[in-house]
Amino acid sequence: MDKIAVLIPCYNEAKTIEKVVEDFRHALPGATIYVYDNNSTDGTGELAKKAGAVVRPEHMQGKGNVIRRMFREVDAMCYVLVDGDDTYPAESAPEMAALVLEEQADMVIGDRLSSTYFTENKRPFHNFGNSLVRGTINRLFGSNILDIMTGYRAFSYRFVKTYPVLSKGFEIETDMTVHAIYRNMLVRNVVVTYRDRPAGSESKLNTGKDGFKVLMTIGKLYKNYKPFSFFSILALLLILASILFVTPVLREFIQTGMVPRFPTLITCLFSVLAGLLLFICGLILSSLQEKDRRDFEYQLVETEERFIRAASPEQV
Repeated sequence: MDKIAVLIPCYNEAKTIEKVVEDFRHALPGATIYVYDNNSTDGTGELAKKAGAVVRPEHMQGKGNVIRRMFREVDAMCYVLVDGDDTYPAESAPEMAALVLEEQADMVIGDRLSSTYFTENKRPFHNFGNSLVRGTINRLFGSNILDIMTGYRAFSYRFVKTYPVLSKGFEIETDMTVHAIYRNMLVRNVVVTYRDRPAGSESKLNTGKDGFKVLMTIGKLYKNYKPFSFFSILALLLILASILFVTPVLREFIQTGMVPRFPTLITCLFSVLAGLLLFICGLILSSLQEKDRRDFEYQLVETEERFIRAASPEQV
């Protein structure tokens, strides 16, 4: 088991990968640096190997797929995840790793948004998107995470081995953050400087397409992690809409004793029933979520036991 493993997912980062590997070798001497090459066509893997990294392939395209492979294959006391585009400073890695190793943090977030991100990043829609996602997640889940979509993080063994990687692309950062919040894991923030990509290095993030995926992921996560609130809101909307449309029908009935708009009345009745069914679904799923949370706590205990067995007495 490594004490510190630096994980670098890469796709066509030949212009920057050597510098990133060398910077982290100097910042974290003794750490094992893993570069996972996601079907690069520009020699990224060969350059990373030349710089001293352990290079492994991941043939399923997408950042989420790469991270799934990393988390399955690498065992370490502390994991530092960073992009291979040289936008994050290696100098912050020791502080982030120390929070995991010494203060038992489960996730340490490299916070760009409190530093130089908005001045360095020349893509205004990316700036708006980061602020929108941060505000939405913090409001929906009652958290205070300063940077939801940063690619610079440190993790504990406990987090890595209990996190189910279901996302395939760039929405994985949002998924990881919500998982840590919901599972009541210790999350810390470290402010890091951010620099835009060097000339000739292109971002793989599609603002419109990937931004839409992130927003859809937020909705899906809210449904999965907060089912009672999610389905209660839908139920309330249906019932309020039914009341709005049935009110004129009831008024006419009171005044004339007749119901001239039967289709509206029937539709409203069905809408109320649908709302009640949604509310009941929320109650049932909420009960299942409580059981899942208890089961997860038992899973954490088993993970801790595996960690102790895997680590040498000197490391522990």
